[in-house]
Amino acid sequence: MPLVQMSSLLSKADTENYGVGAFSVGNMEMIMGAIRAAEEVNSPLIIQIAQARLPYSPLHMIGPMMISAAEKARVPVAVHFDHGLDVDVIGQALDLGFTSVMIDASHLPIDQNIEEVGKVKELADRYGASVEAEVGQLGVDESGIETLGNFYSDPYEVKKLYEKTNVDAIALSIGNAHGLYKKEPKLNFQLLNETKKLVSLPLVLHGGSGISQEDFRKAISLGIRKVNIATANFMSVEQEARNYCKDTKRDYFNLSSRMEKGMYLNVLKHIRIFQSMGKA
Repeated sequence: MPLVQMSSLLSKADTENYGVGAFSVGNMEMIMGAIRAAEEVNSPLIIQIAQARLPYSPLHMIGPMMISAAEKARVPVAVHFDHGLDVDVIGQALDLGFTSVMIDASHLPIDQNIEEVGKVKELADRYGASVEAEVGQLGVDESGIETLGNFYSDPYEVKKLYEKTNVDAIALSIGNAHGLYKKEPKLNFQLLNETKKLVSLPLVLHGGSGISQEDFRKAISLGIRKVNIATANFMSVEQEARNYCKDTKRDYFNLSSRMEKGMYLNVLKHIRIFQSMGKA
């Protein structure tokens, strides 16, 4: 399968009413595990990395690896640059071949958010890449820092941003947050439903680690098409590594295989929840 546009995956999901998992990666093993899981159940896949992770996984190294893996996968895979903060870094991702980018200007007033999104949309259009934006801030950002501002999306601001920029997807804040939830999240499904009535584009749920299967599926039924999973990936990989290191004899290559397994198991679990099996 060729490397694909994120918009094509989300458009099909919108038509057939399922979710596409967008799984954050940080190394080769995580990329391998994600693709193995998707291929096993014939599911479309998004692999992504956030700008906040680049000090640990430099873009010029991890990016080509992600692109190459997607190009050789047996299922359609989009490669997404998540939570981009700087237009120049987003441009670097596009130069590498990322088929989707996100500009996160959700901390700005809506008109400034629109202005920043417009700049990225103009840039991404030159590469034929998809663009994701965000309206409303999550309580914790991608780097784990508590945020300030409007924690819930205003449906009319979502509509305004979409009409002004014609982006391919918009992430919402409906009670979700990045990282581990301190208590069970209470998603505002009424807000999601109101938003979907105003806009026709696919919607995105960030902070997916820790949301229940029932809430995932309800959100998908109300228009969520891209679901971000990051923390749960890293935790699953770490746990498999810890389990292996309890063994008396340890070997680097076996450790690598166990990390890949950790990612595989978590991606497979979420693909089944999002009901994208057989949709590739």
